[in-house]
Amino acid sequence: MKILLINGSPKGDRSNTLKLSKAFLEGILEIDKDAEIRQMNLSEKKIAPCRGCFACWNKTPGKCVMTDDMQEGIEGELWADLMIWSFPLYYFSVPGLLKNFIDRQLPMNLPFMEEQEGQTGSGGHPSRYDMSGKRHLLISTCGFYTAKNNYDSVTKLFDHVCGAGQYESIFCGQGELFRVPELKARTDEYLECVRQAGREYAQKQAISEDAKEKLRELLYPRDVFEKMADASWGVEKKSGEKEDPVLTFTRQMAALYNKDSFDQKERVLEIRYTDLGKAWQIVLGKDGSTVLDAGSREATTVIETPWDVWQSIARGEIRGDAALAKGMYRVTGDFSLMIHWDDFFGAANAAAGKEKSGKNSDGRTAEKEKQPQMIFMLAAWITFWVAVPVGENVGAVVTLAICACLPLAAWNRKLTVYDRLSFGIVALLSVLALQKGCVNIALLAGYLGFGLMWLLSCLTKEPLCAAYVKYNYHGDDALENPIFMKANRILAAGWGILYILIAIWSAFLLSAGHTTLMQILNNMATVLMGIFTGWFEKWYPQRVAAGK
Repeated sequence: MKILLINGSPKGDRSNTLKLSKAFLEGILEIDKDAEIRQMNLSEKKIAPCRGCFACWNKTPGKCVMTDDMQEGIEGELWADLMIWSFPLYYFSVPGLLKNFIDRQLPMNLPFMEEQEGQTGSGGHPSRYDMSGKRHLLISTCGFYTAKNNYDSVTKLFDHVCGAGQYESIFCGQGELFRVPELKARTDEYLECVRQAGREYAQKQAISEDAKEKLRELLYPRDVFEKMADASWGVEKKSGEKEDPVLTFTRQMAALYNKDSFDQKERVLEIRYTDLGKAWQIVLGKDGSTVLDAGSREATTVIETPWDVWQSIARGEIRGDAALAKGMYRVTGDFSLMIHWDDFFGAANAAAGKEKSGKNSDGRTAEKEKQPQMIFMLAAWITFWVAVPVGENVGAVVTLAICACLPLAAWNRKLTVYDRLSFGIVALLSVLALQKGCVNIALLAGYLGFGLMWLLSCLTKEPLCAAYVKYNYHGDDALENPIFMKANRILAAGWGILYILIAIWSAFLLSAGHTTLMQILNNMATVLMGIFTGWFEKWYPQRVAAGK
């Protein structure tokens, strides 16, 4: 495929729209690796306005009397199989550079009047060249919150130029956001949708309805976008005077607040830029966010950070959790805001038009329904420790039955390696318990095996507890969080050591015939460790965040 990319933006390579066009081409190249691409930046070309002299029709047929870069454009159109018209929306139409280019296509037509199949308007001119099979794609961004109803003039123009229904289009609102590094996570999501459209086009010369629907999604809801857009000018709303750029940045961050995340608890976030001696508060409530001067309200969470560190985090240059673990900034007060930061300020949650139902194609709830739950793993062990001492052979058979049924009970959930290990180990221990005189050996082996499973998991990428709780912290992304991982390794080691100790003292108590005392001590130790776990998982991240 031969592709001519006509970049009609006066910004040239700095064009926001060009980012979409490049993503589309990347998608094409993934499928058609031999595709040839030429890019023509109209901002770098000398293309004068058409004089309307019609010399290209009657004096120098097919050739314009002006000698400039338009001839390169005409040659490119004749060469290409696909023309990509890339441009921003200016005053509800194409920029002047591109309009000049379109006007100067006159030499490509013959002067005669002709009725054309499917033509738009009341007249047309036949093409001087065989343009059959040529395809056109329009890619454009605009500064409004949506592209809907803002491209009427553009589509009417290209209905005449290309023929109604004879071109594809990708029109995207909120185009200025593609130049904001702090919003890269969200804009990258959209660019991936554009790449997918490119892949489809390379395969079918068309963009599917599903892809078009995703491309029509808003990057952010209208109120969020318009707050960010207003703040981006860096001008105080009432006085019209230029405001502190750090305050502008803080206002834009506040605009990202997703009020749907409000949990009946108003939060006052105070950000102190320690190197600048400046601070502001962001109040997060049920109706949205408000920026106040520092000290206006009692802060529930305080972030103390150098300005450049916070900017780097916002731009995605460094991970916020990694920077926190390294002590690059401090957090005091209510740490739950930091734990659920992406819920309050995350681009994915703020994006509008996304399906909220969370249904898979088979009707099951997505992601949450698939999450593994520790209860399935624990059910096998608890059944073994309770049933076998009570009924020995009967208890062992019951445990075997439970181990066989648990995978069926968890059919709609992911099973971790620890689930599978538990089902297998407990089943083997139950078989051992069925052997004459081996009940106590099986119980002690169970305590030891359970402890070793916890302890050895500390050496893996995903400690046992992390395999289950990571879904409360954005899934696999939590595994890149050093605070989360260290806390889970400590807890996994703690549980592992506890059950190894349980195995040791249980061996002494069983040999002394103190079965009841053993059960009491084991249960008490487990309950106390559970209480410690609940406390530690809140205390440890807060302590690290506060720089202690």
